[in-house]
Amino acid sequence: MTDKQKKMLVRICVTLVLFVGLMIAGRSGKFPWLTQFPAGFFVYLIPYLVIGYDIIGKAARNIRNGQVFDENFLMMIATFGAFGVGEYSEALAVMLFYQVGELFQNVAVSRSRQSISDMMDICPEYANIEEDGQLIQVDPDDVEPGMVIVIKAGERIPLDGKIVEGESMIDTAALTGESVPRRAGVGDEIISGCVNGSGTLKVQVTKAFEDSTVAKILELVENAGSKKAKVENFITRFARYYTPVVTIGAAVLAVLPPLLTGGNWGEWIQRACIFLVISCPCALVISVPLGFFGGIGAASKLGVLVKGSNYLEAVAEMTTIVFDKTGTLTKGEFKVQEVIPAGKSSEGAGNETLQGGQAETQAELGKEILRLAAYGEGYSNHPISNSIKAAYGEPVDVARIEKAEEVAGHGIQAVIEGREVLVGNGKLMKKMEVASFAEVKSSGTVVYVACDGRFLGSIVIADSIKDGAEEAIREMKQVGVKRCVMLTGDRKEAARAVADELGLDEVHAELLPGDKVGRVEELLAKQPAKERLAFVGDGINDAPVLTRADIGIAMGSMGSDAAIEAADVVLMDDDVRKIAAVVKISRKTLRIVKQNIVFALGVKALVLVLGAFGAANMWEAVFADVGVSVIAILNSMRALKVK
Repeated sequence: MTDKQKKMLVRICVTLVLFVGLMIAGRSGKFPWLTQFPAGFFVYLIPYLVIGYDIIGKAARNIRNGQVFDENFLMMIATFGAFGVGEYSEALAVMLFYQVGELFQNVAVSRSRQSISDMMDICPEYANIEEDGQLIQVDPDDVEPGMVIVIKAGERIPLDGKIVEGESMIDTAALTGESVPRRAGVGDEIISGCVNGSGTLKVQVTKAFEDSTVAKILELVENAGSKKAKVENFITRFARYYTPVVTIGAAVLAVLPPLLTGGNWGEWIQRACIFLVISCPCALVISVPLGFFGGIGAASKLGVLVKGSNYLEAVAEMTTIVFDKTGTLTKGEFKVQEVIPAGKSSEGAGNETLQGGQAETQAELGKEILRLAAYGEGYSNHPISNSIKAAYGEPVDVARIEKAEEVAGHGIQAVIEGREVLVGNGKLMKKMEVASFAEVKSSGTVVYVACDGRFLGSIVIADSIKDGAEEAIREMKQVGVKRCVMLTGDRKEAARAVADELGLDEVHAELLPGDKVGRVEELLAKQPAKERLAFVGDGINDAPVLTRADIGIAMGSMGSDAAIEAADVVLMDDDVRKIAAVVKISRKTLRIVKQNIVFALGVKALVLVLGAFGAANMWEAVFADVGVSVIAILNSMRALKVK
């Protein structure tokens, strides 16, 4: 509990003791003046002010600021009215139990907020800079990219960077929800907000603090509460009109019947007070946002950031999910799987070109194919180029590359050691009329290599499927997602192989970044009105699609800043299996919110009718307000629970 909540608890306990004492004294018959004016009025006024002074103060301030109709105003008017008709104990009871409900509400909000504010603890307080052999603590904002910081065991990593010295286990639980630490050593990238578990690390900073992972996450968390769901907006609008209407209704109930029937003014004023207490909308006003807040908190426990309750609501309505392939369903780590020399008919000619007539074995020819491909791709940083250079395993001496030119959409045309080398797809081989060219059927990406107009062979490069991707698709089907679609710029054969292995419903291949937006718009046009489409991606070129989809889901660990900025939901550890869990959380949250609305409105409507006809007393009114609020708040707390 916070200090403020503890003080409120003390006020409630003091008032409750006084209230019980006064009730016992009044029932004993020895103190009849407790029910009479002025003695009873002033005796009950003391505990009333102890428990309700802040409510009266808020109501007065709001009236001064032009915001008359809220729950504070209703409580003040209702209890003043009860005092006016001599119902002193009821006036005190209403204020006491209203404050009990407020305490429940504050504790519930604190617990819900805690699950999200735990994210705020990832903010580092300092960074260590080494000067003259001494470690100096500086503000992370003062550290510039390129500087080297020292992170001791147990310290929080203050900035994004690359390890230049040391090895350690990194605890990423605060960001990803992953309980198992990850090993990191020289050359590995590490992100701010995680905790250095064991060894001392020296890290070269790659991003300023304002651009770091932790700064972006904190910004997302701080803004999460500002984007309301449709249900929340409805309740806000509802309360705006509902409160003035019931206040006017209570005034009419207090004045009109006595004027028309000549009835007892005190009785009708009491009914009006009961009407006001019942009609207080706090059960709806707090339980609905609290339910969504609990859902966002539950997702954050799993390492998933939902940027607002409107997006949580949209996830609950999601029936179609579209995936980018590379880096989302596959690891994005292209590796050379196979080097296939050309057939015997072309092998001889190729061997003569390469080795001046000396015969070569298939293995030697394979090495030469890989070498020429690595040199051909020497100036490129494309993942496929990098995989070829990695498989070659030796430094590429760019001095041997006399000329290198990219043929758009086809590959590379280069002059290496005086020979004309072609490295690219089948279109390049056909365009250059390479002799003895033969296409290779493979689900992987195939790079063909030719030298001096003769076909040498091909290199098969493949991307492996992510761990848990198949399980993620299966779980999404189980939670009611109707269609799982994949979009990729890769070849149809490679895309179809991945789709078949994962059990996807639909696949669109050989797409440019702009084509992905078009495909998503086509899918959106086919969506029923109350169903939503999500897109999952991680690259810079995914940002337009993430923005266009109903729900954009980005990879937070390896994804680009542009993708994370454009997305509505961020998976902090890139685990696509967590999408199904967020769908479950969102649907549970929506169920809880709707239960609260139906329950609160139902009970209030019933007791309002009874109160208007004099069949409900102040105690039933207190239940209709405080009791309903407490039950709705406790129900909302269920949204926080995650299996």
